[in-house]
Amino acid sequence: MPNAASAPASPPPPLDRLWFTRCPVPTASGLAYKLGWLQQEFAADGIRVDTLQDARELGRHHYDHELPGLIREGGNVPALAARAAGSPTRLIGLTWIEEWQTILVRRDAGISRPADLKGKRLALPAWSEAGRPGSFVRAMSLHGYSSALKLGGLDFDDVQLVEVPLASLDDGPGPARIDHLQRLWSGLDYLVRGEVDAVYVKGGAAADAARRLGLVVGIDLDLIAAPRYRINNGTPRPITVHQRLLDEHFDLVVRFLAQTLLAADWARDNLGPLRAILAEETASEQAGIEQAYRGDFHASLHPDLSAERLEYLALQKNFLYRHGFLERDFELAGWADPRPLQAAHELIARRHGARLGVTPA
Repeated sequence: MPNAASAPASPPPPLDRLWFTRCPVPTASGLAYKLGWLQQEFAADGIRVDTLQDARELGRHHYDHELPGLIREGGNVPALAARAAGSPTRLIGLTWIEEWQTILVRRDAGISRPADLKGKRLALPAWSEAGRPGSFVRAMSLHGYSSALKLGGLDFDDVQLVEVPLASLDDGPGPARIDHLQRLWSGLDYLVRGEVDAVYVKGGAAADAARRLGLVVGIDLDLIAAPRYRINNGTPRPITVHQRLLDEHFDLVVRFLAQTLLAADWARDNLGPLRAILAEETASEQAGIEQAYRGDFHASLHPDLSAERLEYLALQKNFLYRHGFLERDFELAGWADPRPLQAAHELIARRHGARLGVTPA
C-alpha cells in the first residue's frame, strides 16, 4: 500500500468564479470586461467573471489581495503594501498610462514652474484608517510633490506640507459617482479657500473638479520629458494575481491576460468608443477624459514586464518604503513572474493561426 508521501497530488478544486478588480482608470482588463470578452472567454467553462466593484462586501480585497481567485489591475501603492505585508501575490504585468498628473493652484497663485513652489503650502491628505494600503492618496500626493520639487531644485524643507482630512472612500475602490472621485482630492476645498497654495491631482475626475472650482494647472508633470518624474501610484500600474490561483489554474490566468491584450489592441483603433467606456470606468465627464488622457495613450494599454518598467516600479517601492507606506522592504525580482504574459501572447498567436488555417511553427 503506497504511503502518503508517494500518493499523487490531488487535482485542484474546480473554479466556478473568477474575480477581478481594477482602479477607476484606463485598464485593459476593464475594457475586456466592458466589451464582454472576459465573460465570453469563460462562459463555456461554466465560470462566472465578477468584479469586486459589484461585490461591496469583498471590496477590502482590492487592497489586501487575500481572495484566492482574484486578479487585480490597479495602483501600485496597495499592491506593493499588500506584498510587503506578506500577501501571497505575484506580479504578472505592468502598464504605463499618462493620466494628467498636475499640481493645481488658484489663478492668482503665481505658480507656473516648479521653482515657484518654494515657501508654499502643499495639501497632504492624512493617513487612511485602512492603514498603509488605503493611504494611496497620501502617497500619490507626496510623490507628486517630490517630483515637482526636484525639478525646481527644491526639497520638502523648502515647502510646508499641510495635512488635510482624507475624504471618505465608502463608495469602494471601483467606478463610482463623479463626486466620489473628485472628493479623493480633499485638499481642493482648502485650495479654493486659500488655506493651501497647491494640490497634487491626477485623472479625469480631478480635471472635472478643477474646471468646476475654477482652479488651474500650475505644474503639468505629464509634460516633463523624463518618465522618472512621473513615477507614482499608476505609473507603472501592476497586474497582480494570488499565488494560489496561479498555481492551481495557470491556464485561466493566461486566458484572462490574452483577453486583456486583445482589448488593448482594440483600444488602439477605437479611440472614440474607448473614451465613452472610460467616462464610465473613471466616473468622469467627457471633457475630463479628453483633458486627462491625451496623445496616444490609447495605443499603450498593453502590459509587459520590461526591465524599464520594473526599474520604475523599484524606484516607487523604494520611495514608499522610505516614507513609511510599506511594512517591510522586499525584492521585486522574486515577485515578478513573466510566464503567464508570455503564455498569453503564445495563446493569441495559436488562436490567430488557427483562424487563418496556419499551423504555428
